[in-house]
Amino acid sequence: MKIETERQSTVNILTPAVRRLDASVAATFKEAVTREIGDDKKALIVDFSKIDFIDSSGLGTLVSLLKMMNGRGEMILCALNPGIHNMFTLTRMDRIFRLCPDRASALDLLNL
Repeated sequence: MKIETERQSTVNILTPAVRRLDASVAATFKEAVTREIGDDKKALIVDFSKIDFIDSSGLGTLVSLLKMMNGRGEMILCALNPGIHNMFTLTRMDRIFRLCPDRASALDLLNL
């Protein structure tokens, strides 16, 4: 799985280059993100600008990554399309994850 990576200060910005974050790629996605963040878990922004769909497996993977951060840093999701944002709202995962409309807003939230 290809993930575009950008680092700014203490923030890893990851943009998965897939259209669907579902059961077919969830395990690969988790492994790739885990490799990318390594031990540097200060802050993570996952940019959803290329993702059109997420299912429960993808959501479970995001929860697992959030737990992996274990309070050592922030995890922010940005650029969710309306359907994905609605799914986060309906499942009340918007109370668990910090959601931002775009990458700039996510960086502002981290005061960078």
